Amino acid sequence: MAPTRTDSRAAAGTLVLVGGGEWSDGCRELDSELLATSGADEVLVLPTAKAYEQPDRVGVRAVEYFESLDARARVIPVLHRREAEDAELAAEIRTARFVYLSDGSPLHLRSVLKGSALFDALLSAWHGGAVVAASGAGATVLCDPMVDPRGGAYTVGLGVVRNLAVFPYHGTAAEHLRARSIDLLPKAATLVGVDEQTALVLTSNGTWTVRGSGSVNVYESGASVAYLAGATVPGLPV
Repeated sequence: MAPTRTDSRAAAGTLVLVGGGEWSDGCRELDSELLATSGADEVLVLPTAKAYEQPDRVGVRAVEYFESLDARARVIPVLHRREAEDAELAAEIRTARFVYLSDGSPLHLRSVLKGSALFDALLSAWHGGAVVAASGAGATVLCDPMVDPRGGAYTVGLGVVRNLAVFPYHGTAAEHLRARSIDLLPKAATLVGVDEQTALVLTSNGTWTVRGSGSVNVYESGASVAYLAGATVPGLPV
């Protein structure tokens, strides 16, 4: 019998969509807040999106960075589909208080996580009150529709948040890619352009806020509004 999937819209934890540049100086205040929110002193890091881009370096960076915040980081070695179906690894994620998905290849990350035991465990952790943070590729994949990195159009994401699309690296991305994502945005969806070292945070009470050093631009029905750190962003799907 197939496992029962949790309804991703009935969330109780904190979801953090980072525009890229994770574990850098511009994110220190944000990550300190997230550690406090989670009540954890250990962050479980999923380097899955970096499977073909020296994933070991992801762990080294995460460990050094969180040590500077008086916390621990531990890599959960899920790089391919077989690890995503490993019951022991999924159990570790299910009981975590703070999980962080690194940047990298969104298409690989989606293929590994979609419908997997690990993804089910990630949702369970979030519903149980955990902090789930995802940067760049991770932020893109968790939503649906998902911005396709091959040209700025749209494809199917994992749907943790539906009718919301994330355009990472918004402030530094190629203009033609950003324009294509804006032009092709489905009518039912909202596009959020998130700068590097900046996050759009869905809190446990269902409120979206901006954290970090940049801004979040919201595109909907041909209009755009920019929100700076500390702002509440109204009207986004949850």
